[in-house]
Amino acid sequence: MKMDRRTAIGAGGMGLIGAAAALWFGGRSTEAQAETFEFRLSDEQWKKRLSPQAYAVLRHASTERAGSSPLDHEKRRGVFACAGCNLPVYSSAAKFDSGTGWPSFFQPLPNAVRTRNDTAFFMARTEVHCRRCGGHLGHVFDDGPRPTGKRYCMNGAAMRFIPA
Repeated sequence: MKMDRRTAIGAGGMGLIGAAAALWFGGRSTEAQAETFEFRLSDEQWKKRLSPQAYAVLRHASTERAGSSPLDHEKRRGVFACAGCNLPVYSSAAKFDSGTGWPSFFQPLPNAVRTRNDTAFFMARTEVHCRRCGGHLGHVFDDGPRPTGKRYCMNGAAMRFIPA
């Protein structure tokens, strides 16, 4: 088969689209698949346990729309727990208004979260997940306030608030 310029450009474009789709839908680090968690459910059990939005965020690393979570405006004393397994992950004492539209914290509770590299969406970020069930909570960035300088930018759909 003879390949002309138009065919070569088209084939190259399709290859780029395929590579982009692979990164978009499956670009997550394989570390996530190798890690095991003490709290495990089947996919069907997760679907029954969680709201559709919480399921999309916690189990498939979706992101809720900025400004959509009431937890961004939560000001009471208490703890924020993983919506998947109820493990307390953040204290209200570590919450701050980042202006991003997502609940933000400068540090997690001890032994509450783990991190891993997230290379999806053509970016290199640090994903934060619940250490007990592996649920995706959000991402951590190095532009937070003192004393840690960290901004744990979390999805409200991935958590529930327990007042003190």
